This record gives sequence, C-alpha cells and structure tokens, in this order.
Amino acid sequence: MTATAQPPSAPATGGTSQIGDSDDLSAFGYTQQLHRSLGTFASFAAGFSFVSILTTIFQLFGLGFSFGGPAFFWTWPIVYVGQFLVALCFAEIAARYPISGAIYQWSRRMGGEVIGWFGGWFMMLAQIVTASAAAIALQVVMPSIWDGFQIIGDDPALTSTSGASNAVLLGSILLVITTFINCIGVNWMSRINNIGVTCEIVGVIAVILALFTHAQRGPDVVFDTGIPGEQPGYIWAFIVSGLMAAYVMVGFGSAGELAEETKNPRRVAPRTIRLALTVSAIGGGLMLLGALMAAPSLGEELAVGGLPYVLDSVLGSFWGKVLLCDVVVAIFICTLAIQTACSRLMFSMARDDRLPASKILAHVNPKTGTPIAPSILIGVLCIGVLVVNVGNSAIFATLASVCIILIYLAYLSVTGPMLLRRIKGWPGEPVPTDSEGKKLFTLGRFGIPINILAIVYGFLMVINLAWPREEIFDPAGEMPILKWAGPICIVVSVLVGIACFPHGKKHPMPVAAPVTTDAK
Repeated sequence: MTATAQPPSAPATGGTSQIGDSDDLSAFGYTQQLHRSLGTFASFAAGFSFVSILTTIFQLFGLGFSFGGPAFFWTWPIVYVGQFLVALCFAEIAARYPISGAIYQWSRRMGGEVIGWFGGWFMMLAQIVTASAAAIALQVVMPSIWDGFQIIGDDPALTSTSGASNAVLLGSILLVITTFINCIGVNWMSRINNIGVTCEIVGVIAVILALFTHAQRGPDVVFDTGIPGEQPGYIWAFIVSGLMAAYVMVGFGSAGELAEETKNPRRVAPRTIRLALTVSAIGGGLMLLGALMAAPSLGEELAVGGLPYVLDSVLGSFWGKVLLCDVVVAIFICTLAIQTACSRLMFSMARDDRLPASKILAHVNPKTGTPIAPSILIGVLCIGVLVVNVGNSAIFATLASVCIILIYLAYLSVTGPMLLRRIKGWPGEPVPTDSEGKKLFTLGRFGIPINILAIVYGFLMVINLAWPREEIFDPAGEMPILKWAGPICIVVSVLVGIACFPHGKKHPMPVAAPVTTDAK
C-alpha cells in the first residue's frame, strides 16, 4: 500500500493557503486526506493540553517536594531549559517536514527506516500508557468533589481495591467519551480542546493569584534544602526530585502531530511547539513557587498532601471544589489531546504500511476527515492498561513512570540523527519560505551546538529516569524487581519492537523541496 493510493478527502475550502498546504503535502508523497482546518490557537492548545500543568502538577507536586524540599523548585527551570533545546530542534524540523506522525516522520527522514520506526514505536507505546495515566487521575479528584462519584465501594484511595476499581470505571468512561470525540471529527476535537485549554489557563491564573495572595513566607523559600526525613546527600535527592519536572514537561511537540490538519503548518507548528512549552513552564513555575510560599507548613503534610493540601488550606472547601472541577476539565482535555496525538501517529505509520492491519488503520473517513480505527484501537488499549491498576496499583504507577522514558528515547531518535545530518550540511542555505512567503524557522549557525546540548540533556535524563530506585518504583517494598522497571522497560520495548518490525517492507520516502513562494 502506498500513500498516494488513498483517495483525497473533500477539497479544502476557505483560502489559498490550504490549497498550497495540500500541494506541499503531495510533494512528500501523500494526498490531503485529513481535514485542514486548525488555526494557531488550536495548534498551541494541542501541545499545552498534552503537558497540562494543572493536571500534572496537581498530581506530582508532592513527589518533587518529598525528595528535594523547597529547593526542588530549581529542577523546574533546569528541565525547561533542557526541553527547550529539544523544542528548538523540533521547531526547525517541523518547519521542513509538516507531516502527521511527527516523531516517526522526523526520525525516519533524519535517520532512516529503522530509527524512524523505533521512534514511532516508542512514542506510540508511551502515549497509550500516558493517556491511561491521565484518565485514572479522575479518581484523585472527582470523589473529593462529590462522594457520589465513588461508585464502587467507599474507599477512594487508588491503592485500595474499591478505589482502583472505581478509577478504572471513571477512566474508562472518560476514554469512551474522548474516543467518540476523536471519531466525529477534528473540528469537534479542536473546539472542545480550545474551550478546555481556555478553562485550564483561567484555572492556572486563579491558582497562582490565590497562592500569592495568601503567601506566608517570601520567595527565598526556594533556597531551603530542608527535606522531610532529613535524608543525607542532598545532590542525589535533588536529582531524584527532578523527576517531577521531567514527568510534566513532555508532549509539547503535539502541534507537529496535527500538521496535516493545520493551516500553514510550516510557520504555525514551529511557533506553537515553543510557545506551548514556554507558557507551561512559566505557569507551572509560578504555581510551584506560590505553593511553597503559601503552604501552612513545609513538613510531612506538604510532602503527602501536595498541592491539594495547600489549596484546601488557602481556598477552603467551596472554592477548593470549584478549582477541582477545573482540574477535571484539565484531565479531560489532557486525555483527549494525548489520544488525538497517538491516533495521528498510528495513522501516519499505518499509511506507510509499518503496522499490522495498516490498510484499516490508515483509512480516513471522508466525512469526518479523521482516522477512526486508530482512535478506537487506542481507546481500547488504554482501557486495557487501566485494568492493570485493579490488580496492583504499584505496577500501574511504575508503568506510568517508565513510559516517560520511552518519550525521551523517542525524542533522542530525532535529535540524534538530526545532528549527523547537520554535520553533513542539513538544512542548508538559503532559508526557504512557507506558503505565505515568510522564511521558515531556522537555528542557523547555532544549530549544531543547540543540537549537541539537546542530545546530552536527553541522554542524561533517560539515565536519571531509568535509574533503579526503590523509592520511586517500589515504595512499599513489596516487589523488589520493580526498581529495575526502567531498564526492563527499555529492553522489552526494543525486543518487542524488533519482533514487530515490518521486515521486507519499505515505503517510498520522497524528500520534498521546501515551499518557496515569492512574497508579494
């Protein structure tokens, strides 16, 4: 099966840019099947909702503080700088390869078929588990809003049998809803996501204002290295606390996943990739600082209760529940965004005949302009992952942790081969233009040093994430093998990937010349 064998969807309407974008796509060997209707804000929303700081910081604040104390705050800007280096590389390549399945397509065109397939494989596995982890977060929030949401049993704790079962139920309902939205069309997905992102931004601003107006100490609290339990060797505790930021600041490249549905993606995607990460970093950093300044105490209560403990103390019961409702919205759009990105990745790989049942997975419904089969399959797989939580929540938590390692490996599958291509002269000169005649984003002479630093950062982060730690992967001490979950995950993913690799199949990979429209 070849990409050009697929009939195009209904012609795009509403401007010459869309026609130019479709012609641009055909130069890569693909026809315009997905509906190209997304603007700049929708592209930004895709990346911002994947990161979803209101969801992830709400969940993970206690993790960072429990290891590094207030000074764990500094891991946030450190991780941001490292991820921004990666985002700069992504922005440059997104301008030149505006194709759905971004990580797969970028790594494939930089490093060849094998590296490209494994880049897509790692990202697809990670996104499925990440979507499941986002969906299960409803159990942390909804029973706190109203005990009627605790449908199964009466213990809402994720570690209890009733809590785990209820988490699977709530998460499954959410995944059914997001799957349906993804099936009915990208316009509906975009509208809902845009509304959700707006609500999340308002919620983040509200949290920041509430925290700073109830501060009990100054911003110099971030220099306090005191940690609950008085653990020795602060540098190692600081490194471990950095996992919180590493878990949060991923997924900003989702704007690239929707490139074939975005107007003028060569200009829009590079900008929104950087913007989604930067806005998330600023908002998240202020939330962390505000929480440390407003917390009633900097002891065990904060380590265990995290941000909910602070907000409950600051806002009280009523306004605290109002904010929890906004967190539910953030969880919803986060799950939706991850599932959407994963469906486009699966579609892109299937379109190149790189997956089993590729013909089915690559089919685009001409009416909705969406690949329905990948959305349904991902929803089913995510629910399957959720069921693991019923048997052993520690295993689920471990899966959710190690999937982030696969995301960083997928990022390296792009930045690593990109450096080799740079050394050989990529992307070259002169700087081409997009469909509106504006020059594409380029790193210029800074490309090689930024690319090298991005690789070094990614490599160090993979080591940090995968390092065997009982306190992260087996805190209860019940399954010692879980502390090796990181290395085991990498090995198993590679071995299964080798077994699933489509040997003997090679999809044509035309390298399109960048658009060079003369500006009038």
